[in-house]
This record gives sequence, structure tokens and C-alpha cells, in this order.
Amino acid sequence: MSEQAARKRTRGGGGAARRAERTAVVIETAKYIERNIPNFEILNEEALEIIETNAETVLAEIGVNFVNNPAALERWRNAGADVDGERVRIPRGLARQLCSTAPREFTQHARNPEKNVVIGGRNLVLAPVYGPPFVRDMNGGRRYATMDDFRKFVKLGYMSKWLHHSGGTVCEPTDIPVNKRHLDMLQAHMTLSDKPFMGSVTEPSRAQDSVEMCEILFGKQFVQDNTVMTSLINVNSPMTFDDVMMGAMEVYAENNQACILSPFIVGGAMAPVSVAGTLTQVLAEVLAGIAYNQLVRPGAPIIFGTFVTSIDMNSGAPTFGTPEASHILYGAGQLARRMNLPYRSGGGLCGSKLPDAQAAYETSNTLNAALMGGVNFMLHACGWLEGGLVSSFEKFVMDADQLGVLHHLARGVGVTEEDQAMGAIAEVGPGGHYLGCAHTQANFKSAFWRTNLLDYKPFETWEEEGARDTVTLAAKRVETLLNTYQQPELDPGIAEALDAYVATKKASMPDAFT
Repeated sequence: MSEQAARKRTRGGGGAARRAERTAVVIETAKYIERNIPNFEILNEEALEIIETNAETVLAEIGVNFVNNPAALERWRNAGADVDGERVRIPRGLARQLCSTAPREFTQHARNPEKNVVIGGRNLVLAPVYGPPFVRDMNGGRRYATMDDFRKFVKLGYMSKWLHHSGGTVCEPTDIPVNKRHLDMLQAHMTLSDKPFMGSVTEPSRAQDSVEMCEILFGKQFVQDNTVMTSLINVNSPMTFDDVMMGAMEVYAENNQACILSPFIVGGAMAPVSVAGTLTQVLAEVLAGIAYNQLVRPGAPIIFGTFVTSIDMNSGAPTFGTPEASHILYGAGQLARRMNLPYRSGGGLCGSKLPDAQAAYETSNTLNAALMGGVNFMLHACGWLEGGLVSSFEKFVMDADQLGVLHHLARGVGVTEEDQAMGAIAEVGPGGHYLGCAHTQANFKSAFWRTNLLDYKPFETWEEEGARDTVTLAAKRVETLLNTYQQPELDPGIAEALDAYVATKKASMPDAFT
């Protein structure tokens, strides 16, 4: 059913019409966030210059490793770097000069053009959780993820108003062979949603499969001329670039597709325990990775990424939503803006095993820091649990609901004549109330952010309805969204071509689960 058809309303007047409007299935996607608020900048000019100078020292004197990748070493050698074995030392200023050809913002096209996103500038694009091998729901508990779970998460993402992007590996479907599951995952994103999505990075040939499937969906020339995928390339911190991730990035850069070049850092284990030291390493890794991306294809779209958490020194477990992580998020955002690059960080990160108070505190700390810190692309915006090991259905819809708060905060404070409300103040006067005044009647539907999940009812009503906590409400919302899901239309010829491509690819190789 088309999105237009899904918007039909019951006609008529009175309470019946209003009830029908409230209960009608509406599939709506808010536009990506355009900030009308300032970024929070935690570092002064002296601190930024110290970190930038130290990062250049790391590249020039310590160097980075490009392992099992002779072609990368040759590219660096030709660019003027000092290559010793697999160690690459990059002269001061060279990496930054190479990075200068990367675009400061770019459009990622969706198959529904109304859902295209612009990544960079003052914008914030929200994408769901990425990578967990386990899922959790209220009924089944914690278990290995399946392809059926994956499809359900894609549907939830499509139905979520405040989520702009379908994401990538929203969970790892362990019931499909490792060498074939990327085909099913991509097909799910392409057919069950019409939002932008991410490609596979687990092996260079799978990145190539992703490009070829996009050529079926969008057309070959369109893919070469436009960005239709954004994909996650993690650095093997500290300062190591492996051939698998670099090989996938090479495929995407050669085909004009975007990558997030992202150090994967647990402070105290893969980077120094200090904020300034970690920011130095982050910047060095990003400079080297983005410079290499631009060596492959100058002008290829790429995002300055950070994924940084600290470590619990008692248990060794990663921690989330901490002050130090926010400091690094803010500082890295400033460094990215000084390079004129889009910035990825943040997300609904938490270490909690359940969608409980700990999960809520830690998640909100990171979501708000990402909004204030100038993040342009937020992966893991909803659904993350247990340090990234689990995709939670209930937390997915809990987080997705709260993303609406970010949209409203980002608007800032309006001061138009309507916003000033001087007529309302004069109409009500001393001792009155505003519930029935003309200004309230004209604006009440859009004046305040409204939750689709949380309970604001009086105690007696809440108790009569079963005294349901937030997780129970979230489980009910998951059920409702999946039951009312309506698949977006796709040209039957394209759908058949995708089916044929996936079937042919799967038949061409034996199953492999490692």
C-alpha cells in the first residue's frame, strides 16, 4: 500500500471522526533534524591546536599500520609517506591536505526521494542500532538473533516517525550463513522500508554485492553519480587499518558511496585514559583513514566518526553515558568541524542488561550530548542494550519515541508574532486561564512534543488499566506497530531482479558459518 493510501482518514464530524483520526494508521517520517541551536564547544583554541599538533606528531613519528594490504602501502608511498614494512609514517600536513578534497556535506538518496537525507552542516540524521548478535524482548528474553528478528526491526524502523534512516546490521541474523546473510539483510532494507540504508563491510566482495544490489534498485548510472549508501568502517584501534575494512572502504570509495571512518575505542584499553590523549589518537586515526579514502577517490563522501567509551577498572567492562565519553564527543565534534567534515558519534548507548532506569539514564546522557555536540549522523539512536551485544525490541520503541525530544529541542525558541503570544496574554488577563483562548485553540496540536509511549494518566486510570510500566507499554507498542505495518510499494520488476540476484549469489557458494 502506498504512503498516500496509508494516510486516508475517516470523513465526517464529531467525536467519531476524531476517534477515527486518532486510530488511523499513519506512516510518517519526520525530516532530518536541522539545528537552530548552537553547538556546545568544550575545547578552547589552545587545546584544539595542541591536540591537532600532537596528532600530526603521532602520524609523522609513530605512524599507523596498514596490514595485509600491499596496494594501500603503494598508494601511500606514491603520495609521499614513509613506508617501512606495514608501518606508514605520514609527513606533517600531508594527511590533512589529502582530507581537504572530501565534501563537507552530501545527500544520501533513499528509494523514496522524500526521505533523502543531507549529512553534514547543521543537520542530524538518526539511524538505529547496529551489530548485536543477540536480541531481547519481553516474551522471549535474550536469545541469538534470526533473520525474522532482523526483518521486524527494519519494519519498526520504517514505522518510526523520528527515525530518518533504516541503518545496517540492526541485529546479526545467526540463522543465515555468514557469507550469505548480507544479501538477505540488504534485501530487507530495500524492500521492507523506503528509507536510506547502509551497506555490508564484513568482506570487500560483500561491499561489491551491496553496490550491485543498489544498481538494481536505483539504476547503475544513478549509483555512480549519487550516494545511496553510508557504511561503517571501523579502525582497529590503536592505529591499525586491517585489509577487510580497508578493502570494503576501497570498494565504496571507488563507487562514490559514503563511509563512516570511525575509531573504535574503549578508553584505558585501546586509547589513553585521558580525554586529551584519546582525542589525539582519534584525530590521528581519522586523519590517516580519511586521507587514504581520498587517495582511492578524491571527493568520495566520508564521515569523521568516533565511537568512544570508557572502561570499568574493576570489571574491565565498557561503560556508557559517562562524563568522559561526553567530553570526547564534544571535543571530536569541534575537530571534525575544523576539518569541514560531517561528524558521526552518539547513540542510545548503555551497559544495562534490561531496558531499565540504568539504560534510560545512560542513553539520555549520550543522546543529549550528541545533539549539543554537533553530531551529523547518529548510529545506534535506538534499540541498543548490554553494551551493544543486544538489540532490544522494547528499547527500540522507547528510544525512538524519545528521539522526538531531540527534534523539538533542536528547533530552538521561536520569536515570531505568533510565538510572542501577546494577543493571548491580553485576552486572558490577570487571574484567567489559557485553555480556551484563541491562541491555545489555534496551536495546541503542534505546541508541545507528544509521546506515543509514555503514560501521563492520573493514578486511578493507570491502576485500572493494569499499572503498566514503560517496558510493558513498549512491548504493546512493538506489537501494534508490527500488526499495522504496511510495506512500501516497489516496482515488481525491481523486486524480481533483487530476488534473482540474491538467489544466484547464494547458489554460487557453499554455506559458511565462520
